[in-house]
Amino acid sequence: MSDLVAWLPAAASAHARSVDQVFLALLAVSVLTVVVVTAALGVLALRYRAGARAPRDPRVLRSPRLEAAWSLLTLVVFVALCAWSTRVYLATLEPPADTLDIAVTAAQWRWRFEHPGGIVERGELHVPVGRPVRLVLDARDVIHSFYVPALRLKQDAVPGRYTSTWFELDTAGEYPVRCAEFCGTGHATMRATLVALAADDFAAWHEQAAAGASGETPAQRGGALFESLGCASCHAADSATPAPDLHGVAGREVTLADGSTLRADAEYIRESILAPRARVVAGYDPIMPSFEGQLEDAELRALVAYVESLAEASP
Repeated sequence: MSDLVAWLPAAASAHARSVDQVFLALLAVSVLTVVVVTAALGVLALRYRAGARAPRDPRVLRSPRLEAAWSLLTLVVFVALCAWSTRVYLATLEPPADTLDIAVTAAQWRWRFEHPGGIVERGELHVPVGRPVRLVLDARDVIHSFYVPALRLKQDAVPGRYTSTWFELDTAGEYPVRCAEFCGTGHATMRATLVALAADDFAAWHEQAAAGASGETPAQRGGALFESLGCASCHAADSATPAPDLHGVAGREVTLADGSTLRADAEYIRESILAPRARVVAGYDPIMPSFEGQLEDAELRALVAYVESLAEASP
């Protein structure tokens, strides 16, 4: 069977190869059915063409045995295909007991992956080869769909509820992750990479990532998030985009567009991230997008801590 699936995209798990086998079996049966039916149509069209001397007895000739055999054969083949494909599908709903559980959060237009112990990844998901991995998915805004072609695996992430799926890779490598549900204007850019590592390599990566996660301050994590979200492209001293420079803003009195003033404390910074058009600083247009529903509480706190850390920094 491996030779038959060589023309398909790379399969990185036993489940993916099972899906390929079901697909090829269904394709073979469909092609055979089309060939038989088309051949019969061709033979009858030639035999009973206009001007042919073939007998045209108006009586209907029937063969009950032939009809019963054909109907029974068709029923058996397609029921067998249905049972086979159902068994392959149900296997994805019953994860083993020793899975590595990873939380996956989908938001326009990015994936967030959180490992046990607080390791958070964006853009990449590192997993071990040879160990079952269970993904628990949720969405912050609209329906997304986590799709890994190399695993023949697709699972919707739905706002307001958790969904899950699992897989076990048997081939190390890097595999693309896509969103398979249209989720807005940035749908095509909602991509990530599944990085499958051998057990020893994954253990080394995990140790290094865990050390980095535990050693960072909230402000440092907020700074990395500030960059990854693209905030720095606007809120920089030399930015061409008309947005406030955040250096030294925390704790300072600022004047708003309506002429009132307030102190830029942590609550105002938080509000400006989630509802940036609620109280706009004088001299700036309300062009900043809202991050309401797109950030975890810990991420929001980290961003606030980062902005506060710029109070004494120079641009």
